[in-house]
Amino acid sequence: MTVVIPTPDPASRYRIEPTVLQALRSPRILTREVLAGLVVAIALIPEAIAFSIIAGVDPRLGLFSSFVMAVAISFLGGRPAMITAATGAIALVIAPVAREYGMDYFIATVLLGGVIQIVLAVLGVAKLMRFIPRSVMVGFVNALAILIFVSQIPQLIGVPWMVYPLVVVGLLIMYGMPRITRVVPAPLVAIVLLTGAAVVFGISVPTVGDQGELPQSLPELFIPNVPLTWETLGIIFPFAAAMAIVGLLESLMTAKLVDDITDTHSRKTREALGQGAANILSGAFGGMGGCAMIGQTMINVKASGARTRISTFLAGVFLLVLVLVLGDIVAIIPMAALVAVMIVVSVATFDWHSIRPSTLKRMPKSETLVMAVTVGITVWTHNLAIGVGVGVVAAMILFARRVAHFVTVTRRVDDGYAPVAHYTVDGELFFASSNDLTTQFEYTHDPDRVVIDMSRSHVWDASTVAALDAIQTKYEHLGKSVVFEGMNDATTRFHGRLSGELGSGH
Repeated sequence: MTVVIPTPDPASRYRIEPTVLQALRSPRILTREVLAGLVVAIALIPEAIAFSIIAGVDPRLGLFSSFVMAVAISFLGGRPAMITAATGAIALVIAPVAREYGMDYFIATVLLGGVIQIVLAVLGVAKLMRFIPRSVMVGFVNALAILIFVSQIPQLIGVPWMVYPLVVVGLLIMYGMPRITRVVPAPLVAIVLLTGAAVVFGISVPTVGDQGELPQSLPELFIPNVPLTWETLGIIFPFAAAMAIVGLLESLMTAKLVDDITDTHSRKTREALGQGAANILSGAFGGMGGCAMIGQTMINVKASGARTRISTFLAGVFLLVLVLVLGDIVAIIPMAALVAVMIVVSVATFDWHSIRPSTLKRMPKSETLVMAVTVGITVWTHNLAIGVGVGVVAAMILFARRVAHFVTVTRRVDDGYAPVAHYTVDGELFFASSNDLTTQFEYTHDPDRVVIDMSRSHVWDASTVAALDAIQTKYEHLGKSVVFEGMNDATTRFHGRLSGELGSGH
């Protein structure tokens, strides 16, 4: 009997459950999503204010941007439950515009950055994610965890001594609460209890309100007053391009991280388009722009257990409600509570398995080196995009070096009436492995006829064709004939098209 296995629907690969409809029909899931959104909204407020200060703009711009982008990406993004808002990476990239050219140019840069992201998405930039090795991804995650932890240190230096016991209590709640119940997110319990304790006992510690002024009105449409000239484009384009690339890289890496945590697949191209649209909307309402927030995403997905777009949407809505309606209450939340939340997030984010002695012993040294380089550069520059870029380059160099050693050339001479030297080339031939290929042959000692068997190799680039031409030329100068045989179809076409045309062999 023949069993016919139906071909799976390609769309099912991206069907992530629970869906929004399933969540709305389940009080348990909906409660989890709502509370997760509330926790993220509370954690977003001091971050958005801090990033606004980094960018050199009014704190309201960061808060408005976080609200607009979180709501927009909940509809437009390709990765459910991922949080997008104002971020430090984007703030650092575009800060010089606000400082040197003013707010109108700053907003114009955000708008152009969003447009560039949409163009890159259409060109298929999301597909480049497949070229990021696992070692770089692990380094990215570990560097992220370190940066989240390091970013909390300023909140623990030069502060009243009561901050420390509050942070300790917050950590105990965060680690102990899940053992009792997971119905209510532990971060929310920690924030509420520590705020209540600070108010009841009159504990004087830094609060969210100390980080900056909260807005009193809704965001309004903002059209930047800049001349539409090439000069303007020349000013803002470099910053907008950098913002677009950094934002997409951080967002796509975060989406891949959430995919791994939830064991699901998300639409990266849609996510890239959504990020561009969200930045355009952010700029249109006078926001500073942003990208996926890894720390807040980990709070949402890992600490609170959210899985749908509902939590992302409500994070934006709750953020606006908290700062406009409940601003006075939000302002009294101790920063110690949020520090405790972020410390737990950093510990949970770090891939501890990657640094175990048993893992390091089994892992190839090149993989460990790539991970260490990615972590070191990222922590040093405080820029995840630079760290990932350097990590990928390091991985490429080490891979090329490793593959270069896999090519072998064996020689056999058939004596007789017409002696023939037979060479067999085994391995992948490209610039790194073919550079010393010409040294593997006994030109002067070989008989007048030479056969080079290429059946166990593959030619990948022009450098190899040039090397083969050089080998043929050396034999011809000695009055000897050389024949290449056994080339596969792709190598035959490639070699035939370029051989004799590169100039290096003659």
